[in-house]
Amino acid sequence: MKRKALYVTQQDMGRLRAVIEVYGGDGADVLEEKLDRARIVRSKDIPRDVITLNSVVRIRYVDTGEEHTFTLVLPGEKAENNGVSILAPTGIALLGYREKDVVEWQVPAGKRRMEIMKVVYQPESPGDHNA
Repeated sequence: MKRKALYVTQQDMGRLRAVIEVYGGDGADVLEEKLDRARIVRSKDIPRDVITLNSVVRIRYVDTGEEHTFTLVLPGEKAENNGVSILAPTGIALLGYREKDVVEWQVPAGKRRMEIMKVVYQPESPGDHNA
């Protein structure tokens, strides 16, 4: 599967590099690889349909058709909409992608694919560049 351009805000990049240092491990290694290939942009310049930290996103698993809504959070944070940690495989897979992208990632049982149906909320969109 061809890799699409990934976007990460400068602020998220700083937060995520700190998470990698604190938590380490396999998830952190995968996240670090993803960050190394991301396009870094200012919070005010991030496209409105890109998934950033604290975004609420509706996805559909391609293989099953199941739909879910998640909030992408830092480890240990809670969210009203099924918080998924940035270090979880699903969280790592979501970061930086856009609406209508189909994301594929490896899990122990094989590959999973999900379509990003909608970015319901992105903190930067209404101007909250510190979320």
